[in-house]
Amino acid sequence: MTSYPPGGSLRTLRLSNAAAVLRTVAEAGPLHRAEIARRVELSRTTVTTITRELLESGVLVESLDDNRGPEVDGRAGEHLMLTPTAAWAGGVNMTLDGVAARVHDLAGGELGSAQRDLAPTDDGERRAELATEALDEALERAGGHRDRLLAVGFGLPGQIDPSEGVVHGALDDQPWHGVNALAVMSNRLGVPVLVENNVRLETLAECRWGDARDVENLIYVHISSGLAIGIVIAGQLHRGADGGAGEFGHVSIDIEGPACRCGNRGCLVLKAGGTAVGRRLREVLGDSAKLSDIVAASAAGNRAVRNVLADVGGVVGRGLASICNLLNPELVVVGGQTASAGDVLLEPLRDGLVRHTLAPRGAPKVVPSLLPAGADAGAWGAIALVLASVYSSPAALERLLELGAASVERRAHSS
Repeated sequence: MTSYPPGGSLRTLRLSNAAAVLRTVAEAGPLHRAEIARRVELSRTTVTTITRELLESGVLVESLDDNRGPEVDGRAGEHLMLTPTAAWAGGVNMTLDGVAARVHDLAGGELGSAQRDLAPTDDGERRAELATEALDEALERAGGHRDRLLAVGFGLPGQIDPSEGVVHGALDDQPWHGVNALAVMSNRLGVPVLVENNVRLETLAECRWGDARDVENLIYVHISSGLAIGIVIAGQLHRGADGGAGEFGHVSIDIEGPACRCGNRGCLVLKAGGTAVGRRLREVLGDSAKLSDIVAASAAGNRAVRNVLADVGGVVGRGLASICNLLNPELVVVGGQTASAGDVLLEPLRDGLVRHTLAPRGAPKVVPSLLPAGADAGAWGAIALVLASVYSSPAALERLLELGAASVERRAHSS
C-alpha cells in the first residue's frame, strides 16, 4: 500500500506500517482497529500499538460514529479517523502568465487560496517572489502560517526531475530554464518543497478529484499555449528516466515540416499550439487575440474559429492515437484552456482516436476535465502530491507526526 523501500531499520518498518494505517483510514473513513488490521494485513496487536502512537501524536482521533459493521466484534473499540487539522498542505502552480496557491487540510478540504498574474517580462526571481506572496495570502485566509505546512507542492512548466528540482526543456528562453526550483523555493519558504511538472500535477488532480479516480491506466492531455500529456500506468504517475516524459507537443507529425524552436521539425505544437491557432485566426480576430478570446468567439458561434478548433481536435486526436496504441489507456481526460472550447474540439479528437486506435476494445473513453482552468488546476494537483507524500516518504510522515503533536499542544493551551 506504500512505496516505502523494503528492508531498512526497525524505525523505517514502523513508519511504513503507520503509513499503511493512515492511508487506509484516510481512504476508507472512520474504521475500527479490527477492520484496519484486516485491511492492512497486520496483527491487531501491531495495529493497536500504531494507532495508540498516532492518537497520541494527534494525527488520528476517535470518531463519535459507532455504527459497527457485522464483521467487527465488541472488542474492536471506537472508530478512528484522520485528524484533518493535524497539518496543512500547500500547493503552488505556475504557468507562463499566472500563479495559483492553495492551502488544504489533511482530508483535502480547502482552507484558503490566492492568485497572481505574471507578466512576460517577469524573470525567475520575480516569479518566485509572486509565488511566495500568493502562498502567504492563501495561508492568511486559512488563518495560519507556514509552520503549519506539511510541505508545499510547486508546479512549473518544463522537464523536471523531482529529486533534483532543476528545470530543463527545449526552450531555453523560459524564465525558469536551468534554475534549481527546488532549492530556490525551499530557501524562500523554509518548509519542505516538492517540485513537479505542472501538467503532471494536473494529472494527479484528475486522479484524486476528477473523473480519473480509481483509473489505473490514464492519459491526461493538456491543450493550451503548448501541448503535453500526463501518463498514469498501473496506478503510478510516469515521469520517465529523468522527468522528461509527456512532451506531446514536440512529437514530430511531419518530418519535412517547418522547423520548431525546440530543434525538431514538424512538431505537433506548430499545428495545435496556442500560437499556431492565433496565427490562423489573425485575419478574423486580430493580432492581439488571446486563447480566452478564441474560446469566447467559438462559444458565440464564430464559424471560422470553430473550424480551426475542429482542425486542432482532429490533429491532436490522430497524434494521441499513436500514444494510445503504445500505452493502451482506459481513459483520456482533456484539459487546458483551448480544450475549454468543449465539443467543437473534443468531437473531432474522439473521431481521430476512433479512426486510428488499434486497441482490442477500440478507442478509450474521452472526457473533458472538470477542474478549474489555468494555474489553479495544477495547484489542486500540488495539494494531491503533498498529501500522497506521507505514504511514500518517511521524512514526510515524521514531519506529520511532529506537526500533529504541535497541534495537540496548541489545543491544550487554548482550552
